[in-house]
Amino acid sequence: MKLTEIQDLIKFVSKSGVNEVELETKEIKIVIKTGKQAAPMMYQAAPTQITTAPAQVMAAPVANPNPVSDTNTTATTTPASNDSKYLTIKSPMIGTFYRSAGPDKAPFVNVGDEIAVGKPVCIIEAMKLFNEIESEVKGKIVKVLVDDATPVEYDQPLFLVDPS
Repeated sequence: MKLTEIQDLIKFVSKSGVNEVELETKEIKIVIKTGKQAAPMMYQAAPTQITTAPAQVMAAPVANPNPVSDTNTTATTTPASNDSKYLTIKSPMIGTFYRSAGPDKAPFVNVGDEIAVGKPVCIIEAMKLFNEIESEVKGKIVKVLVDDATPVEYDQPLFLVDPS
């Protein structure tokens, strides 16, 4: 084997990215080590997106004379700043709040609308699933507490409803 052939072999090995090549003939044995070690496999968790709901100033809770027996309900009586007579429809899950079924569609409910039990009031998107949230109370929408297309937390107030 000639010196130029050995040099060409060394260049080829260094460009190929292998760490070690061993060549043996009857006359000669050549071992070429590049000194490069294979990069260890790195595993990284997919980045998570953390979203937080806008801070809301709420009045301190007042003891409720008529407590609701079901703790998993999304519509409960809670006091608002001056409006302790109103019911609150709360988010049953974490997700993104939408007032309508699409950008070109009308909102499910507006302030002043009468709602009945089972009437859709909004959509909450969670993990690419659009969940239609239905009212569990009957009354009149007094206030929408969340802006359209904003993140909401579990049990976050969404609407104030006048039950009378």
